[in-house]
Amino acid sequence: MLHKFFPGQSPLHVRFWSRSVLALVVSLLVIRSGMTLPVNRIQAQEPAAAKDLEPLGQFVTVGGTIDAKEFGKVSRVAKGLQAKGRAEKRKVILVLELGDGPSRFGDVRELAKFLSEELPDVRTVAWIPKNLTGYNVIVALACNEIIMHPKAGLGNMGRGKPVDEDVKTYVETLVSRRHNPLLSTALVHGMMDPKEEVIWVRRQVGVAPNIVSETDLVTPAQFQRLMDAKAVIQEQRVIKAAGSNGLYNGGLARGGNYLCSQTAEARADIAKIYGLRRESLREDPTSGSQLVPRRIRIEGVITPLIEEFIHRQIDRMKNEGANLLIFEIDSPGGLLSSSQSLANIIADLDDQKTIRTVAYIPKQAISGAAMIALGCDDIVMHPSAQIGDSAPIEMREGGPFERAPEKVLSIVRDIMKTLAVKKGRPAAITIAMADKDHAVFKVTNKQSGEVTFMSDDDIVAANDDWKRGPRVDETGKGNLLTVGGQRAHELLIAEEPVADFDELKQRYGIPADEAVPAVGPTWVDTLVFQLNDGRVTGFLFVVGIICIYAELHIPSGLFLIISCVCFGLFFWSRFLGGTAGWLEVMLFMLGLAFLGLEVFVVPGVGVFGVSGALMMLTSLVLASQTFFIPTSSSDYRELADHLSTLGGSLVGVIITALALSRFLPRMPLLTRMVLVPPGGAALPRTNEPLLRPDLAAEAFASHRLLGPYAYLQGERGVAITILRPSGKAQFGDRMVDVISDGPFIESGRAVQVIEVNGNRVVVREMA
Repeated sequence: MLHKFFPGQSPLHVRFWSRSVLALVVSLLVIRSGMTLPVNRIQAQEPAAAKDLEPLGQFVTVGGTIDAKEFGKVSRVAKGLQAKGRAEKRKVILVLELGDGPSRFGDVRELAKFLSEELPDVRTVAWIPKNLTGYNVIVALACNEIIMHPKAGLGNMGRGKPVDEDVKTYVETLVSRRHNPLLSTALVHGMMDPKEEVIWVRRQVGVAPNIVSETDLVTPAQFQRLMDAKAVIQEQRVIKAAGSNGLYNGGLARGGNYLCSQTAEARADIAKIYGLRRESLREDPTSGSQLVPRRIRIEGVITPLIEEFIHRQIDRMKNEGANLLIFEIDSPGGLLSSSQSLANIIADLDDQKTIRTVAYIPKQAISGAAMIALGCDDIVMHPSAQIGDSAPIEMREGGPFERAPEKVLSIVRDIMKTLAVKKGRPAAITIAMADKDHAVFKVTNKQSGEVTFMSDDDIVAANDDWKRGPRVDETGKGNLLTVGGQRAHELLIAEEPVADFDELKQRYGIPADEAVPAVGPTWVDTLVFQLNDGRVTGFLFVVGIICIYAELHIPSGLFLIISCVCFGLFFWSRFLGGTAGWLEVMLFMLGLAFLGLEVFVVPGVGVFGVSGALMMLTSLVLASQTFFIPTSSSDYRELADHLSTLGGSLVGVIITALALSRFLPRMPLLTRMVLVPPGGAALPRTNEPLLRPDLAAEAFASHRLLGPYAYLQGERGVAITILRPSGKAQFGDRMVDVISDGPFIESGRAVQVIEVNGNRVVVREMA
């Protein structure tokens, strides 16, 4: 058996050293036989004290590029765990999830040296979920154990080329210290040099009747020495051929009893291997670093406005360097889309490994609010608080709430299950919050004794590995699971309850004198909420459109600015409210462009005007809602509300426009700004320019500016369409496109041509 501890030595050398060591041990036992009882008593006391306490565990992700920052993160966490383990006399397990990437040998060597020399009380475990190559492999070799995904690979240290001599020397020295007994010199030689061949052998060792089998990895030279020594080789195979890259597969390595001690599919499997609680291996970005806590309050009905507000606050706090986000939730729920979006946003923060999220529920987190809480790493409740009842509902015609159809319920079930799996909670319990017919049972693993909660389908799918216990009383038989703080902890969806926020601060290591104020809506958010109100929206529509109408009559620019401000406020509030995007803005601007074409470029055609108006109306409606096509009764009701708001605004615009067209020219301050046709009784006409037709014709003829409509100069006709300001007029038996030089001219009114410039015919209404 000791041959694996003396790589490269012959069996005769091994036998000599084995006998020497055995003789030395026997001598020491004889000399110290009088101290046997006291020593045994001490050894029996310490393990008993440590055995009653579960080990401390911490998961740390080491980025692909190992540098001083990564070293600092690992060292802070490891030293903190080591100190805590010593104080509490508990075992400590540090799990490093290693990622592939380019790293300098010097940085990797420093981290490997720290792991192998400065953590005597910490059991270090390298977790390899995906292929790991390059110098980062050295960190895995420095750990006490290696756990790999069955399909992951480890090796190819030089990435297709032999490593430098200094790297080779360091790795050989590291492996020779026997931090990991499953490593050997031959094994790492295969990782460092593509030319090396590595052979796996199973051989017979010992003498009858104590003959056993032993596996080992050897180089061809070592294998030849075994053959020369007449070793009994029971089995052999090449696991790394000469010329290959030296990437060892996790599943094969575990089967051959080399390199990795275990294989695992996910972090939860690692927790089971070492008997750790699920939260002990959840990565804590606050460990070993300066704690930067922030608190966000989520209260009231969850709407797109609340969703966008929370999203903005998360982004802002991330930029401030926060690593502990506490979401104080007191909400009866809200829209499914907004709740799902917020839950996913919060849950995805876990992928960044920089922020720990906590849902603090002092009163209630019902329906969509429960979904948001399940997106957090931890859920901490007041003992009397409530969480659950996440069944989707719809409001039918007449107002009563009814259960949503099965297709919506299936979506919610999938959401609850996904969140539970991502955060390590029993999926059956979270599904029972949404499905009143989902019965859940307490189950016990037949091998490990682990207790959790599953449905009948889950138990069957687990291949009879779990023993079914009693049904959870709050589930099945028409019950939507809704529980308090203590019961939620018993069902493994929440942590132990706290009496108040001060106790929560103490639990997460926030100093008692450090204030963590809850962030609520600012004046900007309040303004956004108010601008999204239907009445305010209708007011903005009316003012914006009326100002456009007034600008056509009074080309001062002031009314155009006011109109732009109104529509700008509308789209700005909808942007922040989460219902508008660039599509709506582009539609609105394109609609304005089409209206401009209709009025100034191709008047009287109608196609551009109608298209532009429809685009603007569509953009305003789309900017007011979160869906494009309504799919439920609530969507249809929301669409009807938005259309009624817009329709009421248009009615108000029409009434106001009629009043302005009648009284605007008579307003004292605006009489000199408004263009009024001849015959206006309230306005003086002495300074109005009038052209003599005969003089105009002579001028055009003398300057060769005659056009096809020059003969119309001074002619009188009838407007056959409304001139606003362009349209069509009838002169004799000919219909001509004309433009009014003043306000709009109603259809059927008499007009006179006052200017002809090429194809441009300008008319004025006759008194």
